[in-house]
Amino acid sequence: MRTWQRRVARSAALVGAITLMLGGIASAQTHDRLSGQSSGQESGGTDTKEPRTINVVGTGQVRGTPDVLELTLGVSTRAKSAGEALSHNSELSNKLNGVLRDAGVDEKDIQTADLSISPIFDDNGENVIAYGVSNTVDVKIRELAKAGKIVDAAAGVAGDEIVVNGLVFSFDDNSELVAQARTEAVKRAKSQAEQLAKAAGVELGDILTISEGSPPEGPVLKAAPRSAAASDSATPIEPGSQSLSVEVNMTFKIG
Repeated sequence: MRTWQRRVARSAALVGAITLMLGGIASAQTHDRLSGQSSGQESGGTDTKEPRTINVVGTGQVRGTPDVLELTLGVSTRAKSAGEALSHNSELSNKLNGVLRDAGVDEKDIQTADLSISPIFDDNGENVIAYGVSNTVDVKIRELAKAGKIVDAAAGVAGDEIVVNGLVFSFDDNSELVAQARTEAVKRAKSQAEQLAKAAGVELGDILTISEGSPPEGPVLKAAPRSAAASDSATPIEPGSQSLSVEVNMTFKIG
């Protein structure tokens, strides 16, 4: 064989060997990729797709009759000296507290709200002409049927110096009403989710999250008692009714 023929033969053999080697490397890499994909699929490691969801808010509202009346009762007196005004105020305040205890109001439901002594100036604001003393207590009346008579009795011992304000109705225990409102809120939220899913043409799945919104609070209802001298009957104080609401936030999975 001639020299140039031998060189061509060696070159062809070398090219063939390189081609086989590159083909083996490519095959090994392809096998590794396929093995990794298969392993990932089996373990679920590459499936990180977030579920599709529907978020809804439901509000449940119920009404109930309050069973506690909270109000501020007290005495406001005035005299030429601070000592005289305080002495007279203390006398009337003790009588007022006695009225509350005689009516069956528990001592834990009577709390001093304010005690103040202040000078009273003339029209020019220069000279002190008297001193004013105010002593008030916050009272919880749990027997609402007695509320009007208690206010009348307090006015009876304090006369024109009686102070009555800040009437607020509330519930001693609202847990049953809250439970009813929660049930209603969840029903409303589920109904909204079902409507949305139907309108969107998707299937409603399991509940993923559920949480309650702000703490339930009923509105403040106030009443203004009449003057005790207006009638021989007890001052009418009516509790009426209060609404209580609960809000829930729910997330549903959709398919």
